[in-house]
Amino acid sequence: MDKTRVGRRIKAFRKLKGFTQLELAKELEIPISVLGGVERGTREPSEVLIQKVSETLNIDTEEIIPKEED
Repeated sequence: MDKTRVGRRIKAFRKLKGFTQLELAKELEIPISVLGGVERGTREPSEVLIQKVSETLNIDTEEIIPKEED
């Protein structure tokens, strides 16, 4: 998994859905520093976190991590 690419996708979908980092972090029940690290690509998100993000933003996990990455 390319954590930088995943982080960029999470950030893009977060903004598209109208969430600030703080709002999404609260919804996910994680520190904002964790979400920030994921979005910057300095922290690899767990599968559980990716699932929670997809549920919270109402998107498919495949939109965050495509089955076949380029």
